[in-house]
Amino acid sequence: MPFVHIDAVDHIPRPIIALGRDVPDGFVIEPHHHRRGQLISGACGVIVLRTVEGTWVMPPQRGMWIPPEMEHHVRMVGNVSMQSLYLEPDAVPGLPSRCQVVAISPFMRSLITEALALPLEYELQGRAGTLMRLIEHELQQLPVLPLSLRYPAQGALSARCRQFLEQPDIHQTTDEWAHALGMSRRTFTRLFRRETGLSFIAWRQQACLLSALPRLAAGEAVTTVAMDLGYENPAAFTMMFKRAFGSPPLVYLGLRSARALTG
Repeated sequence: MPFVHIDAVDHIPRPIIALGRDVPDGFVIEPHHHRRGQLISGACGVIVLRTVEGTWVMPPQRGMWIPPEMEHHVRMVGNVSMQSLYLEPDAVPGLPSRCQVVAISPFMRSLITEALALPLEYELQGRAGTLMRLIEHELQQLPVLPLSLRYPAQGALSARCRQFLEQPDIHQTTDEWAHALGMSRRTFTRLFRRETGLSFIAWRQQACLLSALPRLAAGEAVTTVAMDLGYENPAAFTMMFKRAFGSPPLVYLGLRSARALTG
């Protein structure tokens, strides 16, 4: 199917429009927004999405929800066969007002594949209409995954958080940040949690994890990534990763099977 941009078909009076697009490694989509909400999914590659509110990293076989009118910047790591569902703002009640990385079940993947095969002006009744109503139902059941990193709204703390993401270091401390920002430890910790929803230690770990995922997906060795982040050895990094996501890095990214890792 040739690439069709949502702006060219947004006027079609359907609650959900399904579009597919193949994008190469390193492809960047500059800041933009859509009138409709968007659910992105992909079988391979990693998508890194940024807004003024934070960063989200979508590994293979997961999904990314982007609310209507949310301006976002997108970068691809690896070749991505991107599948998107564009939803009228009032099509599905109760969807999040912020970006989210979500789990995509095999059933939902099958529904999306079927939706992509339909004409853009599909029949609202019969099989096509039933399929889209099933998708609407499943959209309300998608589990949220811990693959986001919230930024402070503004000021020196926001700037330091963004600077940290350019060169994350697991050894940076609460006291170092508080001193650099001219705050007491108590004031800093209270402000940081209020602005990000996390303690500094939890935010620092999440930042390291999310910066590691695209590098690992691009083929960098676990050892190299772990050492760059300041871990003493790759085993310590892998243990932290597995504790956060339930699988070692290469298994989580679909680059190696669990059986291969265990011998």
